[in-house]
Amino acid sequence: MFNFEHINLHDMKRQNILVIILLLLISSCENHKKVEGVYRYCWGEKEGFTIWIVDGYKIRMDVYKEFLYGGNDERYIFNPKGEVWIDHAVSCEEFELTLAHELNERALMAKFGWTYEKSHDSSLRIELKMRKSWDSLCRAHEASLPKLSPRDATGIKEIPGLPDSITLSGIYRVPLGARDGISIWVVDGYKVRAGIFPDFGLSGNDMAYHFIPNREIWLDGQISSEETEFSIKTELLERKLMAEGVSYGKAYDSAINTNVRLRHEMQKIIDAHPPLVVPPVLVRDTGVIEKSEK
Repeated sequence: MFNFEHINLHDMKRQNILVIILLLLISSCENHKKVEGVYRYCWGEKEGFTIWIVDGYKIRMDVYKEFLYGGNDERYIFNPKGEVWIDHAVSCEEFELTLAHELNERALMAKFGWTYEKSHDSSLRIELKMRKSWDSLCRAHEASLPKLSPRDATGIKEIPGLPDSITLSGIYRVPLGARDGISIWVVDGYKVRAGIFPDFGLSGNDMAYHFIPNREIWLDGQISSEETEFSIKTELLERKLMAEGVSYGKAYDSAINTNVRLRHEMQKIIDAHPPLVVPPVLVRDTGVIEKSEK
């Protein structure tokens, strides 16, 4: 007959609890699916965060169907710590605004424990302020410019009825600062093609197009954020070579070849990033205060 006196009920309960916890941990790990192909372009660092341009379509299909514009690790639990995400569908015209939005939203949730909704609304107000400031800068810049020729570097004028010198109006959209002393602007590509040069192909520089002011590079506002840096580097190199006396054709070919090399280098960075691990819980509505960020 079994002797129940040798059974320690307290030990049995403790062991049962440990088994249950272990099973829950195993189950939790199994629920963390991995998703490949999320990362598209590593933009760089800002405010201590790595900025990644990600495949928004894939995230909406395989991770979170309501993902839109961008994300941060306070709002999205699946967004890795230390990373801020921008949807690759976001245009170069909206990129800086979206990045400012995500950084501000995350800061408010992490430092003060604000709700997502309150942080989101605050970030929208910052966007609006930036939009108004940029519009004023763009209009002031246009007012300061001389009249320009509507021709390209080969002397072609694609709209015969245009005068030999034109005034730029309503073309500039967003200032993107300067690189190597060259100002970079996002412009209204549709207006450029409709009213100045129909063959304006998404980006250009002052050495290739005479209607682009001195020491400027233009980016069509329709360019996606993942293509922006490639376009800027291509235009900078093409312009540099042309300024040194290289023909447009040779400068263009050299810049395109460099562009291909840069894409291969970026792919190596992307391939080195681990796949996205997706937890069972995807979002939080209230920030988790980070003591280190108070």
